[in-house]
Amino acid sequence: MKMKKMLVTLLTGLVIVVLAACGGNEEAKKDDTNKENKQEETAKNEEDAKKQMEEMQKKMDKQKLKEDKKVAVVNDEELLGSDYNVLLNQLQMQYAQMGQDPTSKEISKQVKDQVIESLVGQTLLLQDAEKKGYTASADEVNKELEKLKEQYKEKGQFEKVLKENNMTEDQLKVQIAENIQYTKYMDKEISAGEVKEDEMKKQYDQMAEQAKAAGQEAPKYEEVKETIKGQLENQKKQEKIVQHVEKLKKDAKVEVLI
Repeated sequence: MKMKKMLVTLLTGLVIVVLAACGGNEEAKKDDTNKENKQEETAKNEEDAKKQMEEMQKKMDKQKLKEDKKVAVVNDEELLGSDYNVLLNQLQMQYAQMGQDPTSKEISKQVKDQVIESLVGQTLLLQDAEKKGYTASADEVNKELEKLKEQYKEKGQFEKVLKENNMTEDQLKVQIAENIQYTKYMDKEISAGEVKEDEMKKQYDQMAEQAKAAGQEAPKYEEVKETIKGQLENQKKQEKIVQHVEKLKKDAKVEVLI
């Protein structure tokens, strides 16, 4: 019976294919036309999106500073336009990806303030890391660079990404070195503190309430417990970092020049 049913299915399918081929020429022509129209529409949409992104990039580029322009001085260390522009581009792209215009008057002011705040904070932390002997070896930097390159399989893709982010490989290596130095410093100097069970349950209850309000069912507590713990640890660490930067600022000389 199973073999007979299979043969019937195959034969039925064959008949449908033959009938479509013999009597459906007009439909086939319509399908081809619709397919061509959709392809043309997709190509036009992609071209429009590309033009919009190019226009946005031009507007974003106008907000860059000259590479050698002094942006701020932190404990006698000068921060230049080249440092500012790297962070500026990263933040602008984040806003653009969220559907907001980073070059609008209100948001560009926010972006500028965030870039300055980040630059000053990072500089103070790295200065303290340097002072306390945290470093990144050339071997550590090269290993991390190779890991990044391995993520881009196609030839020229890595270079293309660097160009899109207005970075050179040397600038990236400097960032990698600073990240390694920063990570070592953070791991030793700033503890997130213990996340307690009642904190995790409180966070879960809030999440469950939000899910319920949206007409959804929240996963069981045990299923998301580790995720919640990680989120709270990260949140606590960020708070500690902000407090630590504020403490470093009290003993620092910071002058913003833009």
